[in-house]
Amino acid sequence: MSSKVYFTDFRCPVGTSMTEKVKRLCKKAGIDQIDFDGKFTAIKMHFGELGNLAFLRPNYAKAVADLIKERGGKPFLTDCNTLYPGSRKNALEHLTCAELNGFNSITTGCHIIIGDGLRGTDEVEVKIDGEYVKEAKIGRAIMDADIFISLNHFKGHESTGFGGAIKNIGMGCGSRAGKMEQHQDGKPIVKEELCRGCRRCSKECGSDAISYINNKAHIDNELCKGCGRCIGACGFDAIENPNWNSNELLDKKMAEYALAVLKDRPSFHISFIMDVSPNCDCHGENDAPILPNLGVLASFDPVALDQACADLCLKQTPLDNSQLSDNLKKEHWKCHHDHFKDSNPNIEWKATLLHAEKIGVGTREYELIKVK
Repeated sequence: MSSKVYFTDFRCPVGTSMTEKVKRLCKKAGIDQIDFDGKFTAIKMHFGELGNLAFLRPNYAKAVADLIKERGGKPFLTDCNTLYPGSRKNALEHLTCAELNGFNSITTGCHIIIGDGLRGTDEVEVKIDGEYVKEAKIGRAIMDADIFISLNHFKGHESTGFGGAIKNIGMGCGSRAGKMEQHQDGKPIVKEELCRGCRRCSKECGSDAISYINNKAHIDNELCKGCGRCIGACGFDAIENPNWNSNELLDKKMAEYALAVLKDRPSFHISFIMDVSPNCDCHGENDAPILPNLGVLASFDPVALDQACADLCLKQTPLDNSQLSDNLKKEHWKCHHDHFKDSNPNIEWKATLLHAEKIGVGTREYELIKVK
């Protein structure tokens, strides 16, 4: 059985606005079927790394928040801290980054709560019967919400092919330990040249795996559980995960995390196909778009939504002077006839949707309904 996905383009005749079109799209897609009255509603989005300009404008977040408040809901914007060094690795820096990128209670009409707390350790272990994940580690504030809304910037991605609804939900809602679990099958390591012997990491370690040799942290791999809490605890970027993977296992774990976030509560999903950069908004820059701006899509089904976005993108002509067009022009380039794979060859984006469908997150079959 197929799911309904609603679509509107970016055409705005004089007298209309894109934010009003977004509201109209959500209404047509059935957002009013959700009882928001008095309910805490998490709007999960990406605030963009400092230096990146491809993330969604706060105006779009306000349009969604206003819709929810009009229906009696209590919306808040949220994201979880990152596992890698950057401007969003703890709640204080994350909130500063969001503010510098234009997100605050005035511009968005609601408050911002970092889902996994100050150091990325405030999490809930959600039990699922996954093939790879048995207890997903999700940011506590996200799991405390009564209703979940994903607001996604659909773009390319260097590890998963594209970043859409499932990535925004599965990877984005994982605590630091959850992100660690999805990204690797190994243990963190210490970069001794950066370690200052502050001992913060050992205080956060849940398995007594960290000791000190010559005032430098040392991780005992026999004791270490790979939770990643030490990475979040270090203020000097001295601990890292050396085993990032970009294969199908990452895609499948991400889908299982999405299942953990969405189960047993109402959810709704919105994706913007615009500024389709080749890489994630987690980068401190955004390369030229690889594809044209197409429009906004909404659905109750995140799998159908991602599939519809991908299908629309695959039908487009690559933009010149982009990573994608440059690759296709290379003399010995082996063309995959797949814009995401031709932009980032070492990815398997279809594995995400296949596994998400298999475990019951949604269906890849959809009916695309256009909204003016």
